[in-house]
Amino acid sequence: MGDQDLTEESGSEEQEDQEDKSIHENGVHRFSQLSASVQAVVRIRQKYQALKKRRLEMSALQPSFSSPRTSPKIFTFDAQSVNSPPVIRKKKRRKRGKVLYPSDGYRKVVPDREHSRAKNCLFLLCIILFLQIYNAIENLDDHVLRYDLEGLEKVLKREVFGQQEVRDNLMEHLKDYLSTYVHSKPLVLSLHGPTGVGKSHLGRLLTQHFRYMVGERLVLQYFALHHCPSNDEVVSCAQSLSTLVSDMVTQAEDEEKIPVFIFDEVEHMPGPLLDTLYELIRSRHMNEYLNVIYILISNHGHEEITKFVLHNSSSSLAGDGRGHVSRELVPLLRHSLVKRHLLWKDAEILTLTLLEKSHVVQCFVDEMSREGFYPDLAHIEQLAGEISYYFVGGREFSRTGCKQVVAKVNLL
Repeated sequence: MGDQDLTEESGSEEQEDQEDKSIHENGVHRFSQLSASVQAVVRIRQKYQALKKRRLEMSALQPSFSSPRTSPKIFTFDAQSVNSPPVIRKKKRRKRGKVLYPSDGYRKVVPDREHSRAKNCLFLLCIILFLQIYNAIENLDDHVLRYDLEGLEKVLKREVFGQQEVRDNLMEHLKDYLSTYVHSKPLVLSLHGPTGVGKSHLGRLLTQHFRYMVGERLVLQYFALHHCPSNDEVVSCAQSLSTLVSDMVTQAEDEEKIPVFIFDEVEHMPGPLLDTLYELIRSRHMNEYLNVIYILISNHGHEEITKFVLHNSSSSLAGDGRGHVSRELVPLLRHSLVKRHLLWKDAEILTLTLLEKSHVVQCFVDEMSREGFYPDLAHIEQLAGEISYYFVGGREFSRTGCKQVVAKVNLL
């Protein structure tokens, strides 16, 4: 039994020694494999560093003007190689060869220049535009000649005294408006001035001229006291005025002419008539209501005009006074007129100023010539002295204008 136990113990010890030996051999084998891979990585690293150093030395030896050679792109973990800027290669330009012509024995053929048809079209378009512009200018002249504004200007210079600024402004507005037939709004002219300065006389001259040029059916001279004398008939008068204006505007549209409506003594027109006239002027629903001339004549604002002229008799009106009255007086006058009615909001306001004694003398000469009297200057000076005047700044302004001239000539 003892020997058997000894053999068993020795057998177990040998088995344990063999197991320890196998474990040691396995560990050594694994370590040898790991060291081989590490050595391979180290050798690759050393080869890469040597190759990189060699390339740097070669690039340092090359001249400055020659472009360095670029190495093929290799994926590495070096941050410097990743962030290095790309090398741009310049393309070599190929030299173009000279054009060689044949020898002198052969004739050189020059290519023909092709004429573009677009130039002919461009010249034709320019000619067409020139003819259209020239035709439009001729049509404008023909349209103005239809109303004979030059003749009207001569009549106003001969018949109206002392109102040069109003004459010039009136003719300027009429020429601008009558130069074409299509308009975006009607022309509204409002004449204002004290008594006897020639407002009604100017309205009669305009009526006579336009009736002769465009016909009596297209010109209306409206007097409130004559066409609507009773206040009880104001509503019917307003309706009849609206109908009359509509009929004349329609007829003028058929004849391709511009009608003229002259409203004298507007200060006597009642409110409903002013409202009707204001609605006619503001009509925008039909195009024919845009090609109309409205002329309003009243003595509204005569107090402002008189005060302005007397106050500025020695300054702005010392010379011919052209432009001074319109620039300074019209804004003040418009402010007071709009308070009366909105009819004057968009109207072109023309102011007739006070007449001087020299203008009254001209009125006497003209009236005596019309009545067949010999214009004796001494007698005319005597008659003109009988009229009352404003004496301001060494100048004499008539209080009644030429209002009393006709009555005094009739007494001769």
